[in-house]
Amino acid sequence: MAYVKPNPETDYAFILGVSSGFGEATALELAREGFNIIGVHMDRGEALNHVEELKRLIKENGVEAIFFNKNAASEKNRKQVIDEIKAHFGQSENKKQIKVMLHSLAFGSLAPYIHHDLDERLTQKQLEMTINVMANSLVYWTQDLVEEHLLGQGSKIFAMTSSGSLRVIPYYGAVSAAKSALESHVRQLALELAPYKMTVNAIRAGVTFTPALRKIPGHETMIDLALSQIPFKRLTQPSDIAKFILALATSDELWATGNVFNVDGGEVITAYHSTFHHKR
Repeated sequence: MAYVKPNPETDYAFILGVSSGFGEATALELAREGFNIIGVHMDRGEALNHVEELKRLIKENGVEAIFFNKNAASEKNRKQVIDEIKAHFGQSENKKQIKVMLHSLAFGSLAPYIHHDLDERLTQKQLEMTINVMANSLVYWTQDLVEEHLLGQGSKIFAMTSSGSLRVIPYYGAVSAAKSALESHVRQLALELAPYKMTVNAIRAGVTFTPALRKIPGHETMIDLALSQIPFKRLTQPSDIAKFILALATSDELWATGNVFNVDGGEVITAYHSTFHHKR
């Protein structure tokens, strides 16, 4: 694979969920390499100070930081953001394009399917919302960005999944279903976008100490289990994911598509080994 240097005059990265976790780390990594960053996030109050600091750090690299503080799952908001991107791209004679897209939305319900207290049980609305935000929105954003020619030949799309698509985790049922659906969407989009010379891949990160993880009840146990399994004896960091995305985003490789890449330090492949070892 040959290295392809980003052109700050024309090359953009579009990140859904830009203000924290994997989205934030990827924005910073890509900005350092020369990508302009367009991000969608949903923050309020004190969190906006962090967003402003992130924008400042991105701009220090001599690239643009265009952020939208909106609910990314809203069709109305999606149309507004895309219209503003089109207007911005239309201001230059150079052919601007979204070369990298990252779907990293982590907003869903953490509740059991079965509970004696109906107020604690996962509702239909919560389940549908979780799958819509964390999975289906990838399809809707991709459809509209392709339709408006903002994604094109050579564009690379990434979506963040997790080992929840493979494992059972308490309270994680709705998110697990969303991650499984997300991986299916990635495969289908990879098939349908291949004629456009675009690739679509999912990244299954290991257990990572992000704000999303800290919302999961019992996440401390998940951390302990992961540390007992990972050969490197540390958790996955957002920067690990960002560097992996950067490596693919800046290569001329266009043959790997429809995959779920495990970027977890060997966490998934050693899960059985760890269980067997402890039983002995």
